Amino acid sequence: MIVIFSMGIYLKTFLIGNMSFVRTTVKEKHTAEYKKIADHVSTLYPNMEEINDYLKQIFESQNISIILHNSDLSGERLSYLKSSDISVLTNYWLPVKTYDNHIAFFLEIESPIGIEDTLMNPKYIRMILPLPISICFIFIILIIYFHFNITKPIQFLNEGLETINIRRPFVPLYSKRKDEIGVLFNRFNEMEGRLHQARVEQTDMIAAISHDLKTPLTTINGFVELLATRKSLPEKEKQEYYKLIEKKSKYIVELINYFSTFTKEELELESIVPKPVDALKLFENIAIEYETELSGLDYELTYNHSLNANILMMIDEHMIRRVFGNLFSNAVRYGEKKELKVYMNGYTKGEYVYFQVEDNGVGVPDKDIYSLFIKFFTVDKSRQSKNGGMGLGLASCKSIIEHHGGEICAFHSEHLGLGIRFSLPIVT
Repeated sequence: MIVIFSMGIYLKTFLIGNMSFVRTTVKEKHTAEYKKIADHVSTLYPNMEEINDYLKQIFESQNISIILHNSDLSGERLSYLKSSDISVLTNYWLPVKTYDNHIAFFLEIESPIGIEDTLMNPKYIRMILPLPISICFIFIILIIYFHFNITKPIQFLNEGLETINIRRPFVPLYSKRKDEIGVLFNRFNEMEGRLHQARVEQTDMIAAISHDLKTPLTTINGFVELLATRKSLPEKEKQEYYKLIEKKSKYIVELINYFSTFTKEELELESIVPKPVDALKLFENIAIEYETELSGLDYELTYNHSLNANILMMIDEHMIRRVFGNLFSNAVRYGEKKELKVYMNGYTKGEYVYFQVEDNGVGVPDKDIYSLFIKFFTVDKSRQSKNGGMGLGLASCKSIIEHHGGEICAFHSEHLGLGIRFSLPIVT
């Protein structure tokens, strides 16, 4: 912008202004030349035949139009030699005088100011020469600027991409820049972090599956081996072992069903078709549904909101209801309180609708609250075996909410239990 502005000022101040000066200079030059023609015509006067021959000769040798008028400009033109090639004209009126200094005729000459008269004029060349030199200088400066500020950082980024190894941490690319290149470096670091986080989650998932399957299988193998080697066991004791084997087998089936359901939900997210849903109606329907369900368990649901009517969200309602289902299920399962109370709240802030589900249960330790949405994470393994669950519920909620363009987080509720808050974007 600075370069364009500077060039505009230069063109307006120097070139356009001085172009008039060049044209004036050219006109003065032509005036002097054409005065010589008028003076020669004066020497030929009153021989009109010689005058016409001379003017015709000038007309044929130069790209000009020549018109000879009477001295009073009221009679017919005495000579008319018009050139059809002239587009940009400059008129010159010159008197043709007799020997006694009386005006006999007026000589009108129409002459173009050609490119050779202006662009090839030495004064014009001296004026225009700094412009291409300046453009070349600016071009070189821009090349150097782009090389060090764009090309080189991108090359550095490409080199970083070539050295990415998902099995070992990558040294973050650092940039002090606040422009698009700096943002690109930050996004690259975030991408690399997500890649390693995904690998950690995959490793943890395999470890969790292995652990959760290995424990009951070890128990089953032990009981089977015991029944196979000790034939003399009492029938009652055998039946107890069979029941334990059956219990552990059902637990394995339950684990597999958890994994299958989670995988199915992840695949369903890729094919959901969001539809406009009224936030207020959804809130009221959820509140009525779970108020009835919790009252059947002798628990209490308290809800309030500040939502207005006709606030629409583009969501898959079935998926969002599944999020609410997971949150209420966790409150009941892990609240561990006889007089459990669940609180639901809804409100808008900016371009998002916020929903909160809290309880007055035992809550979670500070060190675990930020890990609740990690796949297969459980606060306490003993709670998991006692209450069921694989640590996939909140991870599933996180996937659903983020897929809808919102965010979800956990916090310590003012009711002393756990609180979960998630947001969904408003249709604008």
